[in-house]
Amino acid sequence: MVDAHRTFVIVGAGLAGAKAAETLRSEGFTGRVILIGDERDHPYERPPLSKGYLTGKDDRESVFVHEPSWYAAADVELHLGQPAVHLDRDAKKVVLGDGTVLYYDKLLLATGAEPRRLDIPGTGLAGVHHLRRLAHAERLKGVLAGLGRDNGHLLIAGAGWIGLEVAAAARGYGAEVTVVEPEATPLHAVLGPEIGRLFADLHADHGVRFHFGARLTEIVGHDGMVLAARTDDGEEHPAHAVLSAIGAAPRTALAETAGLALVDREHGGGIAVDSSLRTSDPDVYAVGDVAAAHHPVLGTRLRVEHWANALNGGPAAARAMLGQEVGYDRVPYFFSDQYDVGLEYSGYAPAGGYDQVLIRGDVGKREFIAFWLSEGRVLAGMNVNVWDVTEHIQALIRSKTAVNREALADPSVPLDSLVRAEGA
Repeated sequence: MVDAHRTFVIVGAGLAGAKAAETLRSEGFTGRVILIGDERDHPYERPPLSKGYLTGKDDRESVFVHEPSWYAAADVELHLGQPAVHLDRDAKKVVLGDGTVLYYDKLLLATGAEPRRLDIPGTGLAGVHHLRRLAHAERLKGVLAGLGRDNGHLLIAGAGWIGLEVAAAARGYGAEVTVVEPEATPLHAVLGPEIGRLFADLHADHGVRFHFGARLTEIVGHDGMVLAARTDDGEEHPAHAVLSAIGAAPRTALAETAGLALVDREHGGGIAVDSSLRTSDPDVYAVGDVAAAHHPVLGTRLRVEHWANALNGGPAAARAMLGQEVGYDRVPYFFSDQYDVGLEYSGYAPAGGYDQVLIRGDVGKREFIAFWLSEGRVLAGMNVNVWDVTEHIQALIRSKTAVNREALADPSVPLDSLVRAEGA
């Protein structure tokens, strides 16, 4: 029996919001739980959109967080296909696009992020795509299959994780792929030039063409169809479809108009929250891609856009809303699959924040761990086709102490022994 005297509202029906709703019920909350999403689909996970679902290995139903029947069984009220358009913190109410007004005792903002847009001529052509939502993936999946059948060209703007994963999927369908990237290597801001070059080689080995040091200036088309794309160095590239993969921006409009504290874009943007995921309003919390949280282990404010942050952050926010003591200190983590390469990355090593990249293993065989170090301390680690080491890498990051670099680079020295040595 639901206690209607207390209402918790969650704005954002993605993984973070769905897991928060699940946790409220599993922790014994008996009030109303209302989950608002501007998409008509039930909450789903985003990694398959550029991985298994896009490549055709996984079916559509595999992406959903819960079975549709779960929400009614758990007494979670769904408002799907309606965006939240206004937040009145004084009246403690949220207004939806259709005029529905919902009052709350506690509010969780899990509004996520949206793709950054190319600001160039030609982006209105039918063959220009983004990848953020399930509907985007459904459309793009058909496009890639068609390009593969017709020997067509996909041009991707941006060599980040989404751009590279889509490049791998497109090559799997047989499409020709060109990636335009303003930096000198893929993943330059995340991994730096040393490891970025390895990903350039991986994709080049599978037939992907890169055009580094350039930006798109125009997408050329006829009768609504894409024909080519031009770059600022005067080059013209054949293209029958274009994917804009130039990053994502946190969806902060609701919070901004409500007067909640934000972080400026120069520092990653997002809604400012403390380590318990509470905003500047004690009855409003934020989580997932939109939240810029103070991280007690890393000692900085950080906005993390990856799956694990939504998976773990949603439950943490729910417990904080219930009044439990929460210090959200998960080490940032993400994973990627490209061709026959699988990887996991843990930690945070911004450009200019590390002084050495140390390799453990065989780069040539693409079986190695890369560590980003600062004065001998492990800031981040990425295991490539090496498994069951994430726990040890994260323990080294948490230790915040200098490691024996020779032992760290030696595959014959078990990583867990280094963790024990640092903890001794």
